Amino acid sequence: MNNSFGCPGAQSQEFKCPDDYGFYPHHLACDKYWKCDNNVAELKTCGNGLAFDASDSKFLTENCDYLHNVDCGERTQLEPPISTPHCPRLYGIFPDDKKCDTFWNCWNGEASRYQCSPGLAYDRESRVCMWADQVPECKNEEVANGFGCPAAGEVSGASGSFSRHAHPEDCRKYYICLEGIAREYGCPIGTVFKIGDAEGAGNCEDPEDVPGCEDYYGDLDLKSIRKSELLAGLQGNGETRNQQPKQSKPRPPVNQPARPNQQQQDQ
Repeated sequence: MNNSFGCPGAQSQEFKCPDDYGFYPHHLACDKYWKCDNNVAELKTCGNGLAFDASDSKFLTENCDYLHNVDCGERTQLEPPISTPHCPRLYGIFPDDKKCDTFWNCWNGEASRYQCSPGLAYDRESRVCMWADQVPECKNEEVANGFGCPAAGEVSGASGSFSRHAHPEDCRKYYICLEGIAREYGCPIGTVFKIGDAEGAGNCEDPEDVPGCEDYYGDLDLKSIRKSELLAGLQGNGETRNQQPKQSKPRPPVNQPARPNQQQQDQ
């Protein structure tokens, strides 16, 4: 923290400590506060991108938090931004300008890159990873890697209102189409997606039961992996989005009619 002050005329203001010791918010600036020690006030400034959390009614807590976590109320003034690569301010969580599934955690100007799980994108308003089709800033070609769902009525093997479709490159991944919207999923580790007999059908099966995907996991000990996951309670009945194995094998071509609107994007 530094003691610089950017509010016009604020340097001439005097602050009288309400008590001998405490931390009190500035009445105009959200990123500034007064530290009182032995009834002497010292003006403090949070890091660039942080704001003073004034939620402690006893004024005994000195805490600067990310701007989006602090209710500034009428304290609307802030120090001018100081930017570094991927960081509009020195501190904060910021979306990537080019990829909607990527965001950056900035601490003192150093940016750490994070990527949402497959099929998800970073929502700038809620600051969490959500389904890509629910994030307004996510371009159409980035949703489910550009996979296009078949038109209504074109999938004979659909189960109710949704259908499953193999990922064109990865044996473990697949897409679920729900009301024309594609979402990317991944089979539990140790399994791969097996295309069903009918278009839009399929399930996660053992690699040895899926022609062309037998060696997807390479030399990994699948029995030990499944046992450890079962003991940890990680392997359930629903779809999962686990990390990829160290070794993987692309999905082999299948002798099936081309799916309508299916596109393959360069990554």
